[in-house]
Amino acid sequence: MIWNTIGSRHLPEKVSVSDDEDAMMKDADHRTAVSGALGQDGPSPPHRRVLHVDMDAFYASVEQRDNPELRGKPVAVGGSAARGVVAAASYEARIFGVRSALPAVTAKRLCPELIFVKPRFDVYRAVSAQIREIFAEHTDSIEPLSLDEAYLDVTTNKQNIAVATEIATIIRARIKEVTGLNASAGISYCKFLAKLASDLNKPNGQAVITPKMGPGFVASLPVKKFHGVGPATAAKMERLGIETGADLRDKPLSFLQEHFGKAGGWYYRISRGIDDRPVQPDRPRKSVGAEDTFAVDIFELGPAKAELAPLAAKVWRYCEGRRIRGKTVTLKVKYADFQIITRSRTIHGRVRDEKELLDIAGALLEATFPTPKGIRLLGITLSSLLTESDEDEPQLSFPL
Repeated sequence: MIWNTIGSRHLPEKVSVSDDEDAMMKDADHRTAVSGALGQDGPSPPHRRVLHVDMDAFYASVEQRDNPELRGKPVAVGGSAARGVVAAASYEARIFGVRSALPAVTAKRLCPELIFVKPRFDVYRAVSAQIREIFAEHTDSIEPLSLDEAYLDVTTNKQNIAVATEIATIIRARIKEVTGLNASAGISYCKFLAKLASDLNKPNGQAVITPKMGPGFVASLPVKKFHGVGPATAAKMERLGIETGADLRDKPLSFLQEHFGKAGGWYYRISRGIDDRPVQPDRPRKSVGAEDTFAVDIFELGPAKAELAPLAAKVWRYCEGRRIRGKTVTLKVKYADFQIITRSRTIHGRVRDEKELLDIAGALLEATFPTPKGIRLLGITLSSLLTESDEDEPQLSFPL
């Protein structure tokens, strides 16, 4: 299999130019040596090919597909009420600065012509299932990250296509044919860089980052653009004089471990373009949660506890449908000033039913009262998940 990108035979797109197989092999040998020097268990597979396929403005694009009157117009999927939040924005809306997680009032101010559409998650899940079937035409090594994106390992593939970029092009064309939607793709030798590559030529494009290009690409990138580096970590890195991948690479492993703990080793490796994480098909879900933002702040315990009931019901309905249970209940509280607190309890055994889930969440909520400020949002999450066939392991119960 080779890296060379090719012109699309299926749809107009933007692609980057990569290097030939000889250069790739030499660089793979170099990565193997570096990996061994870092004390990892073994060398990176020299021929690994990873795709990151990401749907373009997925929720909003589905709405524009299904309603021709929305096409070419700024669309936001989410609640338009005073305390609504944008779940997704079309590219026409993004021009005005509208993006996901933006409060509805802010989005309207940025784009007065913005059209709000209520989400239809049943439709999004159905389209996502169609896309997953297209992935499965090429490989079973699929790691979904959400309804609209996934990693694929196409090192070996069902259609024996020798060029990784051709697989990406075919997949994107097939998605367009079946769903009417555009997808972008990143192609690289590891998950970290494949995800970064998928953003380079959005929308409706693809890009390649080869092993030879990887370290230099990472070096030039601001650390705040790294997947997994959030605003708080980026700010901490900046205080430590780390603003780019090159700055991160200049720091010794001991320094990064001192300031970032276990994550220090991860930052050390990715700053050198090294990521040996495998693509994990059917990765186990770690938690199930639901939350709600209220139109009016809540100050009293009674009304607050009443809002927990539909959240517990939603979480439990998901668990029942997938025959999973959990041990840890976490309550999330967001106050009117946007301060967020969480409280958790882990029980011995499993949460047995919806009532027990609600009771634990209610007890956690009671411990936060009386409250000096109004509650804007409440959420319930169940984690430490097990299938019904799993054996219970002894686990400590932590008091409030």
